[in-house]
Amino acid sequence: MQPKEIEVVSDIWLQGNLEAHSFVKKNYWINNLNSVKEQFKEADIYVFVDNEQIMGFAGLQKNYLAGIFVKKEYQNHGVGRKLLDYLKREYSELSLDVYDKNIQAKNFYLQNNFKVIHENIDKSTNEVEYQMSWKGE
Repeated sequence: MQPKEIEVVSDIWLQGNLEAHSFVKKNYWINNLNSVKEQFKEADIYVFVDNEQIMGFAGLQKNYLAGIFVKKEYQNHGVGRKLLDYLKREYSELSLDVYDKNIQAKNFYLQNNFKVIHENIDKSTNEVEYQMSWKGE
């Protein structure tokens, strides 16, 4: 990610969270936006660009996958899969947390060989989430 792309990426993050996590209060995501923008500066952000348009991104801190976010109009077109495939080539292990109620994301990671290693309650949302991991061969 280039510094000039932070606003576009931040908007994809916010809209993605609002759409995927309707079970979490909207203000939770809005109130965390500025903090996330600061975290972007410390993370490795991989953007998927086609025709000079950012379609989605993946954010990592070391081998922790904070999320894959794809603009709504590009979802179900392979963007998330391409980002994940790229990360699997670059990293030997990946871990992440996903909400139980985010069925689409949970199924996506399970279909891509992630395994559930732990279930817990996210203290900031009181929602069940799964810690998942993937290890390359």
